[in-house]
Amino acid sequence: MAQRFLLVDAEEDFAVLRAAASEVRVRILKVLHRQGGLNVNEIATRLGLPQSSVSSNIQILEDAGLIRTESIKAKKGSQKICHARYDELIVSYQKASERLENRSIEVSMPLGLYTNCSVSGPCGICSPEGVIGLLDVPETFMDPERMKAALLWFTSGYVEYQFPNNAKIKAMDIGKVEFSMEVSSEVPGTHTDWPSDISVSINGVELGPWTSPGDFGDKRGVYTPDWWKLSGSQYGMLKSWTVTDKGSFVDGQMISSVTVADLGLDQHRSVRVRIEVKAEARHPGGINVFGRGFGNYDQDIVLRLSAKD
Repeated sequence: MAQRFLLVDAEEDFAVLRAAASEVRVRILKVLHRQGGLNVNEIATRLGLPQSSVSSNIQILEDAGLIRTESIKAKKGSQKICHARYDELIVSYQKASERLENRSIEVSMPLGLYTNCSVSGPCGICSPEGVIGLLDVPETFMDPERMKAALLWFTSGYVEYQFPNNAKIKAMDIGKVEFSMEVSSEVPGTHTDWPSDISVSINGVELGPWTSPGDFGDKRGVYTPDWWKLSGSQYGMLKSWTVTDKGSFVDGQMISSVTVADLGLDQHRSVRVRIEVKAEARHPGGINVFGRGFGNYDQDIVLRLSAKD
């Protein structure tokens, strides 16, 4: 179940702070969080408190917006059922005006920090200093040294990254998701005319394929280390995937009708990004992904979440 957060402004939300600054009211919130909807008598019984005390504190919590109540029919008349509205309260000392200015969140993910993978060879991973593990052995992708990776490649399969969904903490209503990486096709040696259908999924929702035109090796990448052979992949294209309320795009070109609302971002504490080449794709031409220390762009994989306008 998605966690419900309330971001409390330390300068403005005094009613909420006062309501939470009571041992009795905190105990009421906890029992409602654990047990779900309860009436005043049930709360009083569970906490061993007088009904009159619980009633007065329930009113304070309701006035502060920390609980909601509903009236339902009972054997005699009606009864008030209480529900906790939030799972967590987060107190912010940042001014509201400052929060409005900070309308985007950017996270850079090192290439080797994928949390899940399933690849087929030829495949491999490298750091700026050398090859990690064994070439063309998929099990190498789980080598702890992968944390240093600056280049990875495989023929088919996927790597998946788990980005923190900091927009939930900031109570940001997301209007746009952007994802960028340096990428190319993969072929033994290099070949500029080697199309490959590369798919990106977010939280299990596929955005649609983008076709990489080739595997580039006409010149050494700007950041590619000298020890890497010139016959190997040298650099890629810096591509940006964007999801808005109008659809999904790669460098401004629409690839599908998947929108931000389809990604369920408000239901997860993380944003899972999967980079994949499907074996059954029309152009299953493999993939190279370049990180810091390889290729033409000295950057990690970058995810940016932007607030709605």
